[in-house]
Amino acid sequence: MATVFTRIINREIPAQIVAENDRFIAFLDIMPLAHGHTLVVPKRENDYIFDLTDQELADLMVFSKKVADAIRSSVDCLRVGVAVIGLEVPHTHVHLVPLRTADDINFGRPKLSPTREELASTADRIRAAFSK
Repeated sequence: MATVFTRIINREIPAQIVAENDRFIAFLDIMPLAHGHTLVVPKRENDYIFDLTDQELADLMVFSKKVADAIRSSVDCLRVGVAVIGLEVPHTHVHLVPLRTADDINFGRPKLSPTREELASTADRIRAAFSK
């Protein structure tokens, strides 16, 4: 059965997609730790990040860096934190979380509940920055 991320990739589930190429997709987390919290996902379904080939892993990180640069230039933050947990959804994904403090990437914290409009506005800013 396809993961929720594969269903987003296949456009079966709506998402605020901020960047995409033929191998990776980045979209906003709908229950973010901070505004701009983005997930970067390989389009090839794979459960565990270290089961990716060396080239896939390297390319995932390079794509994530470009997305992080777009987040940093369009969201009020000091830098963008990176986390890979991999327990929530059995599909490799990288969390990119805008940071003002180290606690901003504490996954034990209550999540935000942004409106659709807030998500859309944030996604528009990140997309525009990614396209530059």
